[in-house]
Amino acid sequence: MSVPGAERRLAAVLAADMVGYSRLMEADERGTLARLKTHRIELIDPAIAKNRGRVIKTTGDGLLVEFHSVVDAVLCATEVQRRMARRNADVSPARWIQFRIGINLGDVIIEDDDIFGDGVNIAARLEMLAEPGGICVSAAVRDQVDHRLEDVVFEDLGDQTVKNISRPIHVFRVRLEGDPKAAPEGAQDAVQATTVARKPSIAVLPLVNMSGDPEQEFFADGLSEDIITELSRFRDLLVISRNSTFVHKGKAVKVQEVAREFGVDYVLEGSVRKAGDRVRVTVQLIDAETDRHIWAERYDRQLEDIFAIQDEMTRAIVATLPGRVEAATHDRAKRKRTDNLAAYECVLAAKVLHHRSVREDNAQAQRLLDRALELDANYAHAHAWKACVLGQTWIYGWCADADATYREVVAELEIALALDDNDSDVHRILAAVNLTRDDHDKAAYHQERALALNPNYDLIVVQQGELLTWLGRPEEGIDWIRKAMRLNPYHPERFWSHLGRACYCAEKYADAAEAFSRITRPDHTHHAFLAATFAQMGNAVAANAHAVEVLKRAPEFSVATYLATQHYKFEVDRQRHEAGLIKAGLPA
Repeated sequence: MSVPGAERRLAAVLAADMVGYSRLMEADERGTLARLKTHRIELIDPAIAKNRGRVIKTTGDGLLVEFHSVVDAVLCATEVQRRMARRNADVSPARWIQFRIGINLGDVIIEDDDIFGDGVNIAARLEMLAEPGGICVSAAVRDQVDHRLEDVVFEDLGDQTVKNISRPIHVFRVRLEGDPKAAPEGAQDAVQATTVARKPSIAVLPLVNMSGDPEQEFFADGLSEDIITELSRFRDLLVISRNSTFVHKGKAVKVQEVAREFGVDYVLEGSVRKAGDRVRVTVQLIDAETDRHIWAERYDRQLEDIFAIQDEMTRAIVATLPGRVEAATHDRAKRKRTDNLAAYECVLAAKVLHHRSVREDNAQAQRLLDRALELDANYAHAHAWKACVLGQTWIYGWCADADATYREVVAELEIALALDDNDSDVHRILAAVNLTRDDHDKAAYHQERALALNPNYDLIVVQQGELLTWLGRPEEGIDWIRKAMRLNPYHPERFWSHLGRACYCAEKYADAAEAFSRITRPDHTHHAFLAATFAQMGNAVAANAHAVEVLKRAPEFSVATYLATQHYKFEVDRQRHEAGLIKAGLPA
């Protein structure tokens, strides 16, 4: 007999539960909740919505979702588990957030926007049988989906007896194609180094303690581990894991043999020496192919707070090393025929061209990125940089159809985010795109994500300063921009433009003029800023000279039209800019 007021229907039910929730909450309650919320907002909820699911209920560590299509339920589950695995790649195993997922197709009772019944209970039991990061489904789900999804394989686990269900349940495990096979960690790293789209790869050997003081061993090991961890934040650099390289600790090794073992292009080695109240760290980067030293540096510090020194040296090494690797890889690429460039090398060359901010170079960068995506359509970093290069054409007006180009930028970013939402460049560019829409909150969100993913990337650091300036905090912005300049002494000239704006907004007009004067090929916007800056300083002659340059290069220039392209959050900053332009004699 049916329950009065209740409705029955066949539904695909997905039950998900977070692994180790209580342990993670005990270790870091606030951090765990924040990370879980981020995963929900960025990954889980959009995946459910995209696959037409309906969230029935949530608990602190789990959720129950109903789908009208069992295929949609499996697609949603596989997307979540694949992308969560990528997100955990940058996190220590002790802090991994993983989910178990169970899916069942069965009869459910619907009442007051909730669902009940045997179909729900079986989904919950299937979830309990799943491995961390895994998916278990019932035979009914497997029968409906089998052969309809090319990249999903089912592994038969047979009949399973589960709690509070009287009959055995025939269970299948979803084996996503590309699941890593059981293999020693070092071997997996080496295989990955040879299969990823020609990313440069590096092994960091444990630094040798040369001080004769066994107590300094922990400092050498800690510094080695920190360097590995921080380098791993760079998505276009493949870094061999600590567990793999530390097997060579205390052994005499040959760089080329280590490189062959791990399948890497570069090796970082070095030593730590304590003498009196000082500690000295020497590191050197070696090209494994030629056995040639590319870069070497020595750091000499007072031994006051050894952990602060460890942090400082890590930042210094990591800030410099990716740029040296990138330059060396670019030199390698130039020695090869153009049609032999692999996907990574195409992206690398496109970045160099993009930073020149010249229309012809931009067009060549687009061709290289298109080539990279022909070689590897799932290369998230290439999609992100295509968005960046197209965004440059949109900003400078180098495109025939601005609206179409903008839509293409957004589409490329959506692809990149779906492929790899741990790519700091994706979030960096999303922050910039949202800023062009004057959506300061979304821009700040993606900028924070980018900065958290890679705090040593000069393009992210300088953008932090730029964003803070737009948000009315130019003094802080100046500090971030100068930090970016220290991270990359060979930074693009536009860093000076960001610094000039920040100084202008902070009413440090002499510093603003000095920054803008560093730009070797100023356009009309730079001359407009210089005109406003000198006008604010009371130098009418210089202000007028730059105003004349503005109108010579852009005869249709008006203050109102120009300010409409600026992204100040607060009117007081816009008014300060307007006042300088008007005072310089530029047309309103």
